[in-house]
Amino acid sequence: MDFKIRDRSVVQGRRPLSEERRLYLQLMQQGVSNREACRIVGINEKTGRRWRNGRAPSGGNVGASPITAVAPSSVPSRYLCEADRIHIADRVREKATIRAIAAELGRGPSTVSREIHRNRHPENRQYRPFAAQARADGRRPRPKPRKISLNPELRDAVQAGLDELWSPERICQALRAQFPNRPEMHVVHETVYQALYLQGRGELRRELAGALRTGRARRKPQRQDQQRRPRFAEPMAMISERPAEAEDRAVPGHWEGDLIIGKDSGSTIGTLVERATRYVMLVHLPDGRGAEAVRDALQETVQRLPAHLKRSLTWDQGSEMGRHHEFTVATDVPVYFCDPASPWQRGSNENTNGLLRQYFPKGTDLSVHTREHLDAVAAQLNGRPRKTLGWETPAERLHKLLAA
Repeated sequence: MDFKIRDRSVVQGRRPLSEERRLYLQLMQQGVSNREACRIVGINEKTGRRWRNGRAPSGGNVGASPITAVAPSSVPSRYLCEADRIHIADRVREKATIRAIAAELGRGPSTVSREIHRNRHPENRQYRPFAAQARADGRRPRPKPRKISLNPELRDAVQAGLDELWSPERICQALRAQFPNRPEMHVVHETVYQALYLQGRGELRRELAGALRTGRARRKPQRQDQQRRPRFAEPMAMISERPAEAEDRAVPGHWEGDLIIGKDSGSTIGTLVERATRYVMLVHLPDGRGAEAVRDALQETVQRLPAHLKRSLTWDQGSEMGRHHEFTVATDVPVYFCDPASPWQRGSNENTNGLLRQYFPKGTDLSVHTREHLDAVAAQLNGRPRKTLGWETPAERLHKLLAA
């Protein structure tokens, strides 16, 4: 046996007995008598009997439950159990760190930290595992009584404010100003809303809901898909509806578009990248990035292309494309929109924007660049050999496709 018996002849002060407790329980399960087990572990026989049988509370002594061997659950519990709290108490006495205790229990450090601060003794600030378990069990039952229903004075004050057509937030601020030293009269406005909407309750009269600015007696859900307003006035065609030929990059004429933003979001340059050849066109936007300005600038840029290079345009769901339907009617180019927060669906355009930052660094004013300068930058990029094209330039690849 690799357990080291504690030397009782040396005064060592208070020390956790978690290892002794574990070994004592193991010996008892093996059929060893209480006297022999206490002698091996190095504890008093009375302590062993108290561990095995528990202790009833008497006088100033706190009661304790008997120690039992609990088989570990195959599924970790969401809540801390009594064994976890005993382990925490022992390790706290050993002055172990929160992170070390959490690692031993397989929990998050914040879980252990909250447990210690929430369930320790309010006066001496010591953490007692059985008292902590009792406090946790006392807080667990649901539903809990609400603050407004427990305090008639507070309920009458809130009702008086609603009778005056005050908003719940204004009522809460007035209560804090009227009763600065009485925290039992302080509530947040969400508590008032719940007292109105979650009737059951009998906390506030239902007809008081008419005093709210909305006049609703029931809370309106905010996260239902069918109740969300559409992004644009005209319906969007999503990227999943885009032709398959655009996905495999075999046919030229499918473009990806985006904006690069200058200093303080005050200037903008539009970028268009052809998917098959990575050919770049830059859109001059001297009038800002409003929906009308972007629509007109894109129309002017796309009109310079031959008809067989105007097959589709893929854009993100930015507000600058609010007039996408008018752009499609004027140019006969359908616009497809990416899914929210999915920049990889315009991978070629995102990569090109990174290359363009070599010419237009972030945090600079982009309005100083003229249309001629933008055309020169685009020509330089289109003449740069690209690895993805087998070290051909976008201009060469576009010329080959057009010739074919």
